[in-house]
Amino acid sequence: MHAMLQTITERIRQRSLAARTAYLARIDAAGRRPARDSLGCANLAHAYAALPGTERIRVLAERAPNIGIITAYNDVLSAHQPFEGFPAIIRDEAHRHGASVQVAGGTPAMCDGVTQGTPGMEMSLFSRDVIAMSTAVGLSHETFDAVLLLGICDKIIPGLLIGALHFGHLPCVFVPAGPMRSGLSNSAKSEVRERFAQGLVGRAELQEAESAAYHEAGTCTFYGTANSNQMLMDAMGLHVPGASFVHPFTPQREALTREAVRTVLGMVRTARYTPIGRIVDERVIVNAMVALLATGGSTNHLIHWVAVARAAGITIDWTDFDDLSAVVPLLTSVYPNGKADVNQFQAAGGPPLVIRELLDSGLMHEDVLSIHAEGFRAATRTAPPASLDLSVVRPVSAPFSPQGGLRLLQGNLGRAVIKVSAVVPDRHVIEAPCRVFESQDALQAAFKAGELDRDVVVVVRYQGPRANGMPELHKLTPPLAVLQKKGFLVALVTDGRMSGASGTVPAAIHVTPEALAGGPLARLVDGDVIRLDADAGTLSVQVDPTVWEARPLHHLQDETHGWGRELFVQFRANATGAEQGACSW
Repeated sequence: MHAMLQTITERIRQRSLAARTAYLARIDAAGRRPARDSLGCANLAHAYAALPGTERIRVLAERAPNIGIITAYNDVLSAHQPFEGFPAIIRDEAHRHGASVQVAGGTPAMCDGVTQGTPGMEMSLFSRDVIAMSTAVGLSHETFDAVLLLGICDKIIPGLLIGALHFGHLPCVFVPAGPMRSGLSNSAKSEVRERFAQGLVGRAELQEAESAAYHEAGTCTFYGTANSNQMLMDAMGLHVPGASFVHPFTPQREALTREAVRTVLGMVRTARYTPIGRIVDERVIVNAMVALLATGGSTNHLIHWVAVARAAGITIDWTDFDDLSAVVPLLTSVYPNGKADVNQFQAAGGPPLVIRELLDSGLMHEDVLSIHAEGFRAATRTAPPASLDLSVVRPVSAPFSPQGGLRLLQGNLGRAVIKVSAVVPDRHVIEAPCRVFESQDALQAAFKAGELDRDVVVVVRYQGPRANGMPELHKLTPPLAVLQKKGFLVALVTDGRMSGASGTVPAAIHVTPEALAGGPLARLVDGDVIRLDADAGTLSVQVDPTVWEARPLHHLQDETHGWGRELFVQFRANATGAEQGACSW
């Protein structure tokens, strides 16, 4: 075991000791028992009234296991549309093994690709907490012995996981649906977006390119937040081995879904009863962090996995990520960190190969609980002997970079994170006068007017959790990339988020404290010189300290009404900072 991995894990364990002890006491109090034993006859009659008679007998008289399904199915999300048919497959497999199945509830699942740049995106981050709450509502019926959770995308997996951990006494298995087949390459799609931003192609050409990239059911093929979710589920031992990146509507996908049923029943019926609250300990959280860094995954998880850990009584912060990044090598080159997509990643060996490399190098904890009867290393059982494409996946002995793809930035502008895995080294340090905006639309207008054709640090503030729900600002990637390709030194500084698809433009994101909470970004004015140094890990404004402290804070006008945003006012008011997981609970 790598010494730094041990040090960080022990630091997290000690920091979390009181909260983790209290959490385990709560799930132990719930105990291992048929949940329905605590319900009265009328309660049970309501719960099973819609079941066929034979199933009612199986559950009540024969005391057969009853599996609850929490599903994030809808057919707006291409990734989630395949889940429509999963309950029938799950029921059939459960019946073959003498068990019963009920859909316990559905959760909302919004597509950030649809809402990017719109007011709807301001509900995106908090949809994670709504999903966690709706998961809890479904499981509150207390008629289930185990749970299958159907989800894939950005806020959905973190929300499902947070909700499941609040029912930590139950065995749980996560069930993905897989990516769409490769269409127009991600790099070609990005080129068309940049040409559209410059006015070189029209809306028809852009629509044609987008529709060629996103063309059928399944997850988007770039390595953004959704596909990073799948990697992390594998690394936490919560997926059937090899399940992440198999296409929907294939015999292999159905076989993996059926295996998930058999796996969760095995956890209920044998001596290895393994509730999810016991699986997800500090070692498993560290394994997820390592997997994220080793694959150059989404920056969104520096928020989401803080919240996930908190749900299990574990406290992590960005310093933990930064210290791990110093010793975890980058093993994959998948868009936006390379040209390959997740289908090529899977063909080269995929998550099982990466996990095996990390385990063999002492960069993951192997002595952890998981859903696998054979132990956590079973997560690697579908891995090939070696990478089948070294341009996509490499061994620890010859990585793409000796360090992970994420860094912590600190200075008089606060704490922030930056994804450096796709940023060329000569762009790791940017120093330039800033231009301050308070909306994406204002930045886009300045770009179109040619006002940003210079070395510039673009600041987009009042985008934090309390201000407007911390929307992703991925719509800013094309214009900023255009400026960079013109030869200008360009960087973004924001208390908002960037998509998991963010890439080549250096971006200090998640700046905390956020501007609305009195953070330093609220003091900036146009022309202040900002230095972003990803190598030194600093983010600072070059203003005399006396002048800086005397400046008043700029105040934001409230524009968080319409499109349902007013329904989330309590979420915004109660939200913790980004480094604390942006939690509303």
